[in-house]
Parts: sequence; structure tokens; C-alpha cells
Amino acid sequence: MFDTLITGGTVVDGTGASPRRADIAIANGLIVDVAEHIEAAAAETIDASGAIVTPGWIDIHTHYDGQAAWDDQLAPSSMNGVTTAIMGNCGVGFAPVAPDSERLLVELMEGVEDIPGAALYEGVPWGEWESFPEYLDFLGGRSYAMDIGAQIPHGALRFYVMGTSERANDNATPDEVATQARLVAEAFEAGAVGFTTSRTIGHQTLWGDPVPGTFAPDDELLTIAAAIRDVGGGVIEAIPASTIGPLDHLGGERSSLLEEVNLLDRLSRASHGPVTFTLVQSRHDPDEWRTVLDDVDAANSNGARLVPQIPARPISVLTGLSSYHAFMRKPTYLERLAPLPLAERAEAMRSSDIRELLMTEESVPPAEPGSMDNLYRLLTQAAPSLIPIDDAVEYFSSSETSFGAVAKRSGTDPIDEMYDFLIGAGGSRFARLGREDAAGTEQAIFEMLQHQATATGLSDAGAHVTMICDGTMPTTQLIHWVRDRTAGPTIPVEQVVHKQTLRNAELYSLSDRGALRPGLRADINVIDLERLRVDAPVAHHDLPAGGTRLIQPVAGYRATLCNGVVTRLDDADTGARPGRLVRSRS
Repeated sequence: MFDTLITGGTVVDGTGASPRRADIAIANGLIVDVAEHIEAAAAETIDASGAIVTPGWIDIHTHYDGQAAWDDQLAPSSMNGVTTAIMGNCGVGFAPVAPDSERLLVELMEGVEDIPGAALYEGVPWGEWESFPEYLDFLGGRSYAMDIGAQIPHGALRFYVMGTSERANDNATPDEVATQARLVAEAFEAGAVGFTTSRTIGHQTLWGDPVPGTFAPDDELLTIAAAIRDVGGGVIEAIPASTIGPLDHLGGERSSLLEEVNLLDRLSRASHGPVTFTLVQSRHDPDEWRTVLDDVDAANSNGARLVPQIPARPISVLTGLSSYHAFMRKPTYLERLAPLPLAERAEAMRSSDIRELLMTEESVPPAEPGSMDNLYRLLTQAAPSLIPIDDAVEYFSSSETSFGAVAKRSGTDPIDEMYDFLIGAGGSRFARLGREDAAGTEQAIFEMLQHQATATGLSDAGAHVTMICDGTMPTTQLIHWVRDRTAGPTIPVEQVVHKQTLRNAELYSLSDRGALRPGLRADINVIDLERLRVDAPVAHHDLPAGGTRLIQPVAGYRATLCNGVVTRLDDADTGARPGRLVRSRS
């Protein structure tokens, strides 16, 4: 007798093979059989008729480093079919940490990843660990709705070894480099699934300092890569300099993106393992990604293993009265409106007197130069490019719906159009930052998704909690690329599923998952593709210390199973927590 039988579905097995009708039998957390018809008794049967059945998604770019300490559901990823999440990306995280130095890591995470510091101070049990192996032991004692894997971050490592923020951004001594390499080796031996670093000046602490490691010499990274090789290998994840352009307004990047790819090639050779890095279409040079992929192909043909990590949709910067907006630093807003409940705030902003003040007052910059509150500048300048979000979100919609386009047609100002939109519906609406060449962006992502070297990532789930809702990327890629695209050809479902499952499992050497094969873990999604939907963000005030985060409701997941246990059924959490920490050497 089986534990669970999934019947009547169209199996997309994660390998890239064509979909086929099949049943799946599960026992003891493993897939026992995949066959056209399985006639056997089971304690539980899931009818997958009319649905696709896929492996659980493997999301390789999340930031649950803090949330995993207080939350066991790990939304939004668990809501979007993710059964394995990799965290500790971008060189930021919470171990190792010297006693009483948590402030350094909190201000780093708050500045880079927009996770409220108050939530991190209250929700993370500081003092439970110091070393990275101790952090893994802490996580290993907890249960979740999905599995998690942790990477050791360069920023935390440098703080730990070098002490103050000033020293951590200086050149390390030979002894300090050797200590970093030793600690990375210990972390991998204890089960770290990767080492991560950020080299872009665009990542800064709350006080505007670069992430420790941003200007680390090549030799430091090469020494760490050699230490990873010596303990059996593993993933290096990097945010290269010039990922989104030269960033001259911040003082300029240390090197070009193509120079960075050359370094990543050397790191892969030194570590004898994969190096995955962020690759997005740059506004500064919209076609640079093509040259990057050519260089990646050349490096990989000569023995490197470079894996560009790409988004399945444009990264969405949001604005709304529950998040960041153009008026948030106006004195009238700060003093009179910010303390009000959302609906009352939106109603008060209808007053012509209040509107006049908010339109004419000078904004007050926040004290912290690295605070995301400084987005008020961007959102003011970008008002013409902001696109209202409808109930069901379309991330490739035309700029004809932007505030600038509406203002041009009606003879108004984009700022006025944005203001009227934001105060409507009790202040619950959101708009997103669009791109002038939406069609070009869509075509670029289409081509990147199909390139043999790329991996699907960059959801940033768990981070940017009031600015970005990209944890739904695994879901929206099915909606847009497989089902709804009209501007060009769709992508076969088996290709999209492969990129989000077995491709990512192989990158992180997770040999027990990623495909629907007998003997592998029963991490499975049953998805009603025709009903699949992602709605507009909703503000929730459920972080520690009452912090706010934006979550997008999702519909269409009939069931999600982790380790053979149903964790979500008909888009609702079952309360089951079979997920555990994944260790690289287990």
C-alpha cells in the first residue's frame, strides 16, 4: 500500500522530456513508481485530472536567512510551489557573527535587502550561534513547509574576521585571507551549499557603506575558491560589478561586467565547481547580455562552469501607500499622515490643502544614506514610467498604461495621475516601475531563458519586503511564457519546468530531487495551469515588531508535496512541516 497516489495528471518530469499522462506512487517520502496507470491502494489519492504534475520548484536565490529563524511557513515561496529554497545570497546573511556584533549584519541586510531592522532584532535569536556550523545546527533543529539550504556570505565573513565596518571594507592581511578561507572550508564541511559575494557598489549598508567584499582583491576570492576545491567543491554565487550599469552616481563600479566574467571564469577553475552570477538586461547597455553569454559559452567550452542566473520576468520595483512612494518624505506626510491607518491616510490625502502641501514641499532625506526610504527620489523622477497594477498582474504590459502615457492623453501631469491612483481604493493600490522598451525586455528574457548555460533565479523571496514581490516568479513564468504570451512564441512547458527544477538541483548538487523519477524525493506540484493566477500585492503587518511585507495572492496550485507530505492543498497551507535544512555533505 502506498502513502499517496497522484492520478490522472499530465506529468512534466523536470528532465526536459515531453509531457505525458501518468500516475505517481509515493511511499516513505520517495517516488516509488511513475507509470501510465497504477492500480494500487493508497492512504491518500490526489486527483490530478486536467492538471500538470511537476517536481517542486527549486528557488536558488532567496533571502530567508532571518525569516527562517522565526517563521516555519516561509511565504511567499511556499505559496508558489517552492519545495527547496537556497538562501544566503548576495554576500549577506547572519553567520558567522561575533558576540554583540549583530548590528553590523542587521544594518547590512536592511540596506541591501530591505528587511526591516526592527524585525531582525526582535525575530532573530541572537546569541544562539556564532560560527556558521552553529548557525546550520540551529536551522537543522527547525522544521518548515519546505527544505532550505544555506550559503556562507562574504559580508558576514569579513565582518567576523576583520572586525569593524571600516576594516571590513579595507584590504585583508594574508592572515585574514587565510582565516576566511579556513572558515569557508569549515562551513562547507558542516553543510553550507555555497559561498556568496557581492561586488557591486549598488549594494550598500544602511549607512551607505559598500558590502564587505565589494572591493576585495581577486587573490582573496581565488584563495577562498581553492579552499572550496580542497573540501570537495561547491557553488560560488556572485553579484558582479556593473551588473546593472556603471552606477556613476555612486562613484562608479570597480570594473566592467565583461571583466567580471573573466574573474568568475578564473574562480570556477580555481574551485573546480560552478559559479552562478546575476545577469539582467541593463538599461545602460540593453544588448550587453548577449556578449556576456558569448563569453560564458567560450569559458565553459574551455573547462569553466559559469551559470548566469536570470529572472523569468522584469524585476518589479513597487510603489504604494503601504510601501515606498514619492510623497513619503514630505514634512506633512511624516508629521500628519504617516501615523494614520492606511484608509484614513488615503482619505486625508484627498484634501486639496494636503495635496497642495505634498506637491510643493521639499522632501526631507532620511538620516541613513543607504536606507530604502531614499527611493522617494527615484519614484518621483520615474512617475511617468510607473504602471498601475491590475487585479491580475501582467509584468510585460505596454507602457501605454503608464502614468506618463495617461497624462499625455489627458493633458495632465504624471505626478497628479500617480497621486490620484495611490489614494484610490483606500490606499491599497500599487504601481510598478516599467521599462520604456517593454517589448525589447520581453524578447531579451525570452532568449536568456532558452540559453543552455542559464539558470532561473533572482526571485529574492524573503527580501525587499515592501518594495518587490518577485517571490511569485516561479508561478508567473508558467502563466506568461507557457500559457499567455501573445507578443511572440511561447516556451514549451517542459523547458520552463526543467529550468526551475532539475537544472537548479544539478547546479547545487542536490542529487535526490528535481525530477519525477523512482527513488527521488517526492517534492511535487499539482498545478491547474488554466486557473493559475497571481494577483496584486496585499500589505500584511505580520513581521516581528509589527513590520510590513507585501504578499501576492496566488491561485492554481491544487497541491504541493514536500518529502511526500502535502504542505498546501487548493492554495491553502495544511500546517504540515516536513521541510528540513539541506546540508551539502549529507
